[in-house]
Amino acid sequence: MNKRINIPPAYYPLWLLLKGLAALPLPVLYLFADFLYFLMYYVIGYRKKVVEQNLRMAFPEKGEAERQRIAKAFYRQFADVMVEILHLASMSREEMLRRTTFTNPEVLSRYVEGGTPVLILGTHVANWEWSLSAAAVTFSFPAEGVYKPLNNPFFESYMLHTRSRLGAHPIKMKETLREFVAKRKVPRVVALLSDQTPLRSEINFWTEFLHQDTPFYTGAEKLSQRFGYPVLFLDVKRTRRGHYALTFEEITDGKTAPSLATETAFPVTVAFAQKLEAALRRAPADYLWTHKRWKHKRLKS
Repeated sequence: MNKRINIPPAYYPLWLLLKGLAALPLPVLYLFADFLYFLMYYVIGYRKKVVEQNLRMAFPEKGEAERQRIAKAFYRQFADVMVEILHLASMSREEMLRRTTFTNPEVLSRYVEGGTPVLILGTHVANWEWSLSAAAVTFSFPAEGVYKPLNNPFFESYMLHTRSRLGAHPIKMKETLREFVAKRKVPRVVALLSDQTPLRSEINFWTEFLHQDTPFYTGAEKLSQRFGYPVLFLDVKRTRRGHYALTFEEITDGKTAPSLATETAFPVTVAFAQKLEAALRRAPADYLWTHKRWKHKRLKS
């Protein structure tokens, strides 16, 4: 599937600029990323207070100097991710295969090739935009991803084209259940980014995450329970600039719940939060810290 881009006349110069930049080799784009890092961190201070507050809350055991080092490293990798996402609009299948490696593809393949759809819980760690396209060019079965549409029609069309051009199939969040019902027995992989903050009206579960009482989306767990699908956590590690190792970790086989030390109504979601926290403690600079993860507080009953 490759959606055509809807280009209003007013956006045509921007489209030409994005198209030209995306076609540049990544080593050239990384020169731009170096400048972008300097601009965001030292000149503009892009969401710097949010990043610093998040790091203080997440890692109170670390000293201020260590948290500042993490913040600077975050802005460096964030600038890299921005140009890597831009480059995705022109990447070839061969380049994607060179730059992304699934370390244990059999963990996923044994389910899908056996006729079972699989849910993948992804995160905003390292490069979250390449993962779905990497799956599309690596595996022979369909790779789908749930996403939240952008408000701007041009950028929505541009990102839909970018995400689908290597064979992935994006699914609008509001159409998720309909897609699952229509293709409930179609062997495929469906990825969901489940680590951001739900809307206040959508919060129905809290758990401890990085020392904080934190709300999480539970939609993936509900889909797994309803359709009996296995759930895998996708751990993404940056091995060097522009190269990533992707590893699957099983949370549930769709029949039995994860084994946890405490009783909970949402064991899959708790297991996901625990695996995400382990990933952030391993590489704290690789997370999307510009997001206000703890803007909601649990209401006291």
